Amino acid sequence: MTVVREYDPSRDLAGVENVEQRCEVGPSGKLSLFTDLLGDPICRIRHSPSFLMLVAEMGTEKKEIVGMIRGCIKTVTCGKKLLDLNHKSQNDTVKPLYTKLAYVLGLRVSPSHRRQGIAFKLVKMMEAWFVKNGAEYSYIATESENKASVNLFTEKCGYSEFRKPSILVNPVYAHKVDVSRRVTVIKLDPVDAESLYRLRFSTTEFFPRDIDSVLNNKLSLGTFVAVPRGSCYGSGSGSWPGSAKFLEYPPESWAVLSVWNCKDSFRLEVRGASRLRRAVAKTTRVVDKMLPFLNLPSIPSVFKPFGLHFMYGIGGEGPRAAKMVKSLCGHAHNLAKKGGCGVLATEVAGEEPLRRGIPHWKVLSCEEDLWCIKRLGEDYSDGALGDWTKSPPGASIFVDPREF
Repeated sequence: MTVVREYDPSRDLAGVENVEQRCEVGPSGKLSLFTDLLGDPICRIRHSPSFLMLVAEMGTEKKEIVGMIRGCIKTVTCGKKLLDLNHKSQNDTVKPLYTKLAYVLGLRVSPSHRRQGIAFKLVKMMEAWFVKNGAEYSYIATESENKASVNLFTEKCGYSEFRKPSILVNPVYAHKVDVSRRVTVIKLDPVDAESLYRLRFSTTEFFPRDIDSVLNNKLSLGTFVAVPRGSCYGSGSGSWPGSAKFLEYPPESWAVLSVWNCKDSFRLEVRGASRLRRAVAKTTRVVDKMLPFLNLPSIPSVFKPFGLHFMYGIGGEGPRAAKMVKSLCGHAHNLAKKGGCGVLATEVAGEEPLRRGIPHWKVLSCEEDLWCIKRLGEDYSDGALGDWTKSPPGASIFVDPREF
């Protein structure tokens, strides 16, 4: 008999780590990623407003953990409503529509105990907790090629395919990346960053209502705005007027992004690489380190535990916005290099117009991450929201770094 219960760190840590390791390592001879959660299996969800981890346990006398699942709940933007302040079309404006959204992640079942309904039971128990805590929707992210995961959620658990964003990953080189001299990068304090995001991005799908908690978290390394050098905002210290005034009188082109330190939550490791691949990677690093002025791309040491920084809240406007984003990515790269990270990553909508400014290696990236969604209760009034699961995708999404 399988018993599903809440995770107890005092007695479950070793069992959970054993399942994690058995699930992460792929077939012999193939590259696979191992995730090291730094001794804290709930580190990826503990920064969310509400979270829970469940474990599946089997056995009577000698009990064994054979699976686990993590989940969290927050309030996010799911759409927008057009307002007519004085019944004249010239004065129309919009306001965000919010919903309570749950997220399922970290579903694992030991390879020796699969096809026994354990994963389904874990999902249903987690969904019961979601409903009890007022969540209206639940969503998961999985690889489109992971047929077992897709079938579990879409065929057995009632989820439907919803969004297909892209995970873009770039290695952190041994050399610093040059940031264009035509661009000035300004670091905002958390209060100003919150103001900018709420004024400009609050109607973007999946925007977290508690963005202030994200920006003030110790893992958030800062929010950065790129503007043309020589503009009134790029002329040096003291030229930033505040986000409200900036958005009222913006430069011709600008961009913004924030950086999240995943390195202090988990580390990754590529396993199953041949000696030849390891040797080639080491050679590129040696050459890059000896001749940094050549700006040669090098492969970081990903065959031992490495960390990453995550870029989120990417946005901007103007004909040169993509170039501004590229400069911000260069700045973020140098932060990651200083922090000892192996890669720099982000996730954006498949149709995001600014993605062309985000440097990435195709071999490291996932062009089509699959998000599936489910409406948890039929008793919710549609009201102004309607059924979010049936809404068409927008050009942008806001990816919460707490859930990456």
